[in-house]
Amino acid sequence: MRKIVLVAAAAGAALSLAACSEEAAEDATEETAADMESVADETVAEGEAMMEEGAAMAEEGADMVEEAVDGAEETMEDAAE
Repeated sequence: MRKIVLVAAAAGAALSLAACSEEAAEDATEETAADMESVADETVAEGEAMMEEGAAMAEEGADMVEEAVDGAEETMEDAAE
């Protein structure tokens, strides 16, 4: 009889551990998914910021080129006179 009680107690303990393990695994999966989504959102935001910065730098460079061309044209007109 004692053996049956011990086996039943061990089976109950094993079932509760399995349930806890399954719940812990689900929690860990949800937490990992949330972390991955957060990292993805941050990466997208950083990428967008870098694209905006790059666009501003390209616009600034285009303005500098335009000023240089205008200056070169003025210099050529002055030299021609």
